[in-house]
Amino acid sequence: MDISPQCFSILLVLCIFIQSSAHGQSLKPEPFGRRAQAVETNKTLHETKTRFLLFGETNEGCQIRINHLDTLQECGFNSSRPLVMIIHGWSESVQFSRSHVHLIGYSLGAHVSGFAGSSIGGTRKIGRITGLDAAGPLFEGSSPSNRLSPDDANFVDAIHTFTREHMGLSVGIKQPIGHYDFYPNGGSFQPGCHFLELYRHIAKHGLNAITQTIKCSHERSVHLFIDSLLHAGTQSVAYLCSDMDSFSQGLCLSCKKGRCNTLGYHVRQEPRSKSKKLFLVTRAQSPFKVYHYQFKIQFINQTETPIQTTFTMSLLGTKEKMQKIAITLGKGIASNKTYSFLITLDVDIGELIMIKFKWESSAVWANVWNTVQTIIPWSTGPRHPGLVLKTIRVKAGETQQRMTFCSENTDDLQLRPTQEKIFVKCEIKSKTSKRKIR
Repeated sequence: MDISPQCFSILLVLCIFIQSSAHGQSLKPEPFGRRAQAVETNKTLHETKTRFLLFGETNEGCQIRINHLDTLQECGFNSSRPLVMIIHGWSESVQFSRSHVHLIGYSLGAHVSGFAGSSIGGTRKIGRITGLDAAGPLFEGSSPSNRLSPDDANFVDAIHTFTREHMGLSVGIKQPIGHYDFYPNGGSFQPGCHFLELYRHIAKHGLNAITQTIKCSHERSVHLFIDSLLHAGTQSVAYLCSDMDSFSQGLCLSCKKGRCNTLGYHVRQEPRSKSKKLFLVTRAQSPFKVYHYQFKIQFINQTETPIQTTFTMSLLGTKEKMQKIAITLGKGIASNKTYSFLITLDVDIGELIMIKFKWESSAVWANVWNTVQTIIPWSTGPRHPGLVLKTIRVKAGETQQRMTFCSENTDDLQLRPTQEKIFVKCEIKSKTSKRKIR
């Protein structure tokens, strides 16, 4: 992994649970929350077993010893670089700007990072906090002072990956808790994490497969963030939207006025007074990025009843060709209606230049269709009524490009069962269309 253009230090806090017998103390539960004043440290206790490891350009961590400032120099600490801190901790004796600090907390650690950020006195806040599927139980619906919130740092971003409720509780918090809140695949559950994937997890994790399957969606937030570092050139883009249903219709692929942002480390930091909810679709494994497209198709149904069927599309781009993307339109196709839906691609096909559209139907249904048209001679409509597909309008989320496609054969706009039609780029002017084959 080459991240030299943006080198940063990572301070990893390895918390080792110390048994009560080590200090002769009982582990009585204490109220959880923010404390008004610091608790005085008992100097008679043994030296802490918590280890502070500094990671720089090498993979080997260098231990920083408490109250030994010389170890900072020995470990090559560079105050000019951004500092990523997993959990928290630094010496006030070192001249270091808080705005360079980036806390990353996973699950309960996300709220701990928030507590750390809010407990710092003065007017200068730490630079950034990233919450990776912040814990939901006991925090959902709580006040901002009792959870991670936008007030805890100059910029707070959160990734929600496991908000599906079980008996009224969810592992990850669902409500917005940052300046930008990202909801991959709706945030409820993640692809590749279903129990149907258990056999694949057994092959990979052995006896730990069940545990891995259960926490798969929760941990996906961590993997998505790491993915943003591993694949800096192909960042996942998310879009401002009210909910996943609207996003699935392709209605939210706009980047105007800051309506889209990059998920992960390279997020565009724009602190705002109101939280923004952004949605995106991801793959089931790394690299997680997909390419989002809105398709708007206008049909004219020449029959009297809605037609329920499946269509497939093959997309040809300047870089790649995608085969047979299946489409099923809800309650069927009514007359003279435009349908909008979201299509995602795992690869970058470049600029879209041609669409092959096919009405998928069994041979039996096609024969029935033709028979019905033959035995109704009194019909006042067309001899072989079917679907008329007028135009296909496409918007690419990642490039924001808008395109219109018209039938290559303008003499026959009708689409029948098992028939495939080719659509090419065209320009629509008023009620007429001019084809431009490219």
